Amino acid sequence: METPVATQRLLAFIDAAPTPYHAVAEARRRLVAAGFVALREEEPWSLAPAGRYLVVRGGSSLVAFVVGDRPPGEAGFRWVGAHTDSPNLRLKPRADHVREGYRQLGVEVYGGVLLHTWLDRDLALAGRLVLADREEPLLLRIQRPVARIPNIAIHLNREVNEKGLVVNRQTHLPPVVGLAGEAGEPGWLKAALAREAGVHPDAILGFDLMLHDAAPSAVGGLDGELIFAPRLDNLASCHAALEALLDAPATAASTRGLVLYDNEEVGSESAEGAQSPFLLDVFERIALATGGGREDLMRARARSLFVSADMAHAVHPAFTDRHEPQHMPRLNAGPVIKVNASLRYATTGVTAARFEALARAADVPVQVFVNRTDLACGTTIGPITAARAGIPTVDVGNPMLSMHSIREMAGAADHGAMIAVLTKHYT
Repeated sequence: METPVATQRLLAFIDAAPTPYHAVAEARRRLVAAGFVALREEEPWSLAPAGRYLVVRGGSSLVAFVVGDRPPGEAGFRWVGAHTDSPNLRLKPRADHVREGYRQLGVEVYGGVLLHTWLDRDLALAGRLVLADREEPLLLRIQRPVARIPNIAIHLNREVNEKGLVVNRQTHLPPVVGLAGEAGEPGWLKAALAREAGVHPDAILGFDLMLHDAAPSAVGGLDGELIFAPRLDNLASCHAALEALLDAPATAASTRGLVLYDNEEVGSESAEGAQSPFLLDVFERIALATGGGREDLMRARARSLFVSADMAHAVHPAFTDRHEPQHMPRLNAGPVIKVNASLRYATTGVTAARFEALARAADVPVQVFVNRTDLACGTTIGPITAARAGIPTVDVGNPMLSMHSIREMAGAADHGAMIAVLTKHYT
C-alpha cells in the first residue's frame, strides 16, 4: 500500500522530536506558521473571536486553541489531550565517569522502560542546556550515534536464552560513549556538550538530557502497511491532535484546543503535567478574556468534551492469552475506545457513544479495548483531567505493538483515521 501523507508527516514529526522539549518546539513552529499567536503566562491575555493562540509551559507542555464564535459558557470547549514524553534513559546530573578504561554515562530510568530493548542499539543524545548567558534553555541534539549499551556475549552468559536476561538499572545500563585516554579527565562530558552547542564549558549551568534511538522512523511490512518508530507512544497522538486542529474549520461555535502534557509516564505530578493547573488556568483565562466570569467557566466545563488520546494495545499474535477475548484491537482497523470499570480510563457509556458518533460521521471504524480482568490496567491523563476539570472525558488511542520499547510498531492506515475523527470533534 502507498503510505498515507498523514503517516509520512507523523514519521517526520517523530524524527524531529527526540525529547518533549523538541516535540513542543516542533509543534509550536507548525502552529506559528499556521497563524497561531504565542501568548505568555506571565502577561495579560487579549483574545479575539476566531483568534488562534498557543502557550508553552516549562518548555515541554503546550496548549493551543481557537476561540469560538460563541462564549465558552454557551458552547463549551472541545479539547484533545496527549502527552509529549516517552519512557527513556536520562542522564544523571554528574553523569560522566570512567570504568575499566571506558567512558560511560550514568543514567536514570524514566517511566516504564522495556529495558532489554535498549541494549545493542545505536543511541543519540538530546535535550536542553541551561546557560549562564541565556534566559531560555538551549535545545541540544546530537543525532549521530554516540552511545551504546553493550550486551554480554552468550559465551559469558550461557543460560540467557533459557532463563532470560535480568537488567540491573544501576550497573548494566550506563552506556559506553568512548575510551578514556586523555578524554577521561574530569569534565569531559561538559566539554563535549559545549563543543556540540558552540558555547564555553563554563557557560553550562545545568542540563536535561536523554538518550534516544539514532535510527530514523520507517515504513515497514511487505506491502508498507506498518510503521516502525520510536516514541509512537505518545507522539502519534500529539501529532494527530495537532493535525486535526490545523485541519479544522476556521470558525465554530465552541472554543477548540489541545493540550500536550509532559510527565505522563511518571505520574503527571509536575508543574507541566496533567495534575498541574495548566489546563484549568487556560480555561479560566479564556472565559475571562472573552467577557465571562467564573459562572461562565462552570457552564463551559459542563458543556465540554475532552478526548484523552493515548496509544492502545493491539492484540499480539504470540501472546493472545494476555488479551480479553472479546476485545482484541487490530492494526489498521481504526481508533480504539479504552474502557475500564475501575476508571483507569475515564470513558463512560455516554462519552464512548459521543466518540463513536464522531467516528461514524468521519466514516471511520471504531474498536474497543478492555483489559483482561485478572491483569492490572495502565492509565492515562484522562482520569486526571476528568477529576480535576469535571469535564466529560473519553479515552481513545490507535492500536500498536511493542509499547514502551525503544522501537514501537503500528499500522500505517490508522493515523489518518484518528485525525479524521478528531477533526470532526473540532467541527
